[in-house]
Amino acid sequence: MRQITLPMLCLLSLLWPGQHAQAQLQNETLLQTLPPGYKIDYRLQQEQLLMTEMVPTAQSAQHWDEMITTQVFQGLKVTSPQAFRDIMVKQWDFACPGSGYDVVADGRENGYPYALWFLACPNNPATGRPENTWFKSIQGRDSFYVIQKAFKFSPSKAQLLPWLQYLRSVQLCDSRQPASPCPKTGN
Repeated sequence: MRQITLPMLCLLSLLWPGQHAQAQLQNETLLQTLPPGYKIDYRLQQEQLLMTEMVPTAQSAQHWDEMITTQVFQGLKVTSPQAFRDIMVKQWDFACPGSGYDVVADGRENGYPYALWFLACPNNPATGRPENTWFKSIQGRDSFYVIQKAFKFSPSKAQLLPWLQYLRSVQLCDSRQPASPCPKTGN
């Protein structure tokens, strides 16, 4: 699959507007774009968790058919992407009878271990609808990161491919690590 090139934004600028981009590219930083046609509809900062939910502009975090969720578990360094995936698979299996999963990719990007996988719930008991979610988890040196793209329907291949490219474009960088460089930013 060909990776698309998107203008990169710092997730923290999406989570907490008003901070300067230059300052955010210090230390470990999650690079993620706000997709065209999407808005940030929910933010949470709770102890060691930062979470953002992005939905199409005509939808909301309470009423959505598609959603991107990003979670930053600050200070969590003991979980591998594969161990996190295994926990999520067990939770989905418990919460949704007949659920299934598939591993899309495991490896390293920009020096960081990651996992990309798919979970399917044929009939979410909470909504009565299917839910299909692709996850990417990244094990940082300072924190642990999870990015999800969820659909309350079964997307076609044409609908899904741009989102897989999007998930692959989300990466970590660290200004302190030569093997994990951050992109240069303007002032």
